[in-house]
Amino acid sequence: MERMSILDAVITVLREAGKPLRVEEITERILSKNLWHTSGKTPAATVGAKLYTDLKKNGKASPFILHAPKTFGLRTFKVVDKSKVGAQTKTTSASTVKGHGKAYSFTDSAEKVLEKFGKKQPMHYRAITTRALEARWLLTEGKTPEASMYAQILTEIKRLNRRGKQPRFVQHGKGYVGLSKWMGQGLAFEIEQLNNKVRQALHKRLLEMEWDAFEDLIAILLAKMGFQEIDVTSRSKDGGIDVRGTLVVGDVIRTRMAILVKKWKHNVQAPVVQQVRGSLGTHEQGLIITTSDFSAGARKESVRPDAIPVGLMSGEQLVLLLIENDIGISRRSHDLLELEDMSSSEVGISASVPGSQLNDKRQE
Repeated sequence: MERMSILDAVITVLREAGKPLRVEEITERILSKNLWHTSGKTPAATVGAKLYTDLKKNGKASPFILHAPKTFGLRTFKVVDKSKVGAQTKTTSASTVKGHGKAYSFTDSAEKVLEKFGKKQPMHYRAITTRALEARWLLTEGKTPEASMYAQILTEIKRLNRRGKQPRFVQHGKGYVGLSKWMGQGLAFEIEQLNNKVRQALHKRLLEMEWDAFEDLIAILLAKMGFQEIDVTSRSKDGGIDVRGTLVVGDVIRTRMAILVKKWKHNVQAPVVQQVRGSLGTHEQGLIITTSDFSAGARKESVRPDAIPVGLMSGEQLVLLLIENDIGISRRSHDLLELEDMSSSEVGISASVPGSQLNDKRQE
């Protein structure tokens, strides 16, 4: 099957969903349906950059609308005019279905099904999909919703494991899936507690780093994320921009980025976003990376209409990306032994144990 361009793949996914989606969910659906392929380690960032670029370039001529930070829909998704009482137009901004409540993503609907029907026991992904469709928690026009459901669950498990976070789902084999919270205080819980301590320790280490070493660390991270031509700039000469580089996707898409790094303990405010926007060069996009977080005003300013969008990376996101790219951490794996069913039907005892045929003859 010939793969689509990124934007065509996004349009396909959003039409099928019938509602706005976050960039991460859009990317998961694109990859699970094999509509687009990338070897990059941050495909969601690539899709987001492509969408922001299209909006910036085409404005109202773009087929996309930014509904909220990192949440996109199609421009044909309109809110129903309240004056047109009784109109049967389908709305997506409300994400509801008349008489059936809210519609959810594949993974969110799977979680709801397991919570309501699982009785703390794993369910097969086909049964999960059937239940989700029956309850109208999942709305899709795709011809293989079961395959999409399983692919997205496995993708989420893999992504969160890579980041050192405990996934909400547990894969039990042979298509069965459960919720990790059902495992209580067991091994998975202990691993998550340990990983959480490592994340906190890594964040603390970032705050304690010398400024030059911290900037170099950010440059290393950007390189692993697919940036090229990375230049750690001089503040006094470059209007506050700390790093400049080019995000390259598949040797085809090249996006110039101007990056401001804030090793702060307090939240970044809206004026900093405005500062970055004012420092952008021709055809550049902005990104702020901080060890803290962003105020509500800063987040609103970053996606202000009719202005160049500025990406925001919080301290929590920074730590997760460092872990995902094996920076500042090491990984250890151990074999976990579990007992299996020892019945003859499972392990073939009667067919393999010496003397079994002799015993059969004696019984004759």
